Amino acid sequence: QVQFVESGGGSVQPGGSLRLSCAASGIALAYLNIGWFRQAPGKAREGVSCISGSGGSTYYADSVKGRFTILRDGDKNTLFLQMDNLKPEDTAVYYCATGVCSRWSWTGFGSWGQGTQVAVSS
Repeated sequence: QVQFVESGGGSVQPGGSLRLSCAASGIALAYLNIGWFRQAPGKAREGVSCISGSGGSTYYADSVKGRFTILRDGDKNTLFLQMDNLKPEDTAVYYCATGVCSRWSWTGFGSWGQGTQVAVSS
């Protein structure tokens, strides 16, 4: 059975950094259209970043461009989100998920894990 386990979240000050991990089992992560979305309480899910199955396309939401980087390690079957210069508005639960990924959009979220909480405050 496909399973994603997110980790690496925490509480940080503005300007800080976190590296989120998504460990996959039951599926080869390297060839998936996969990425990260986030959800704050009472708000809709927001696609943050994704990488296409071919690895040729990546997407970043305008709100995170230049600050976040999506990476995957095929040997460890793990997806990462390096988050730098974090801002209070980044506060949310972050999930990794399959979906439809292109350079222009990240939508159609399918399977995802339990999420990991990111809190950015002074």
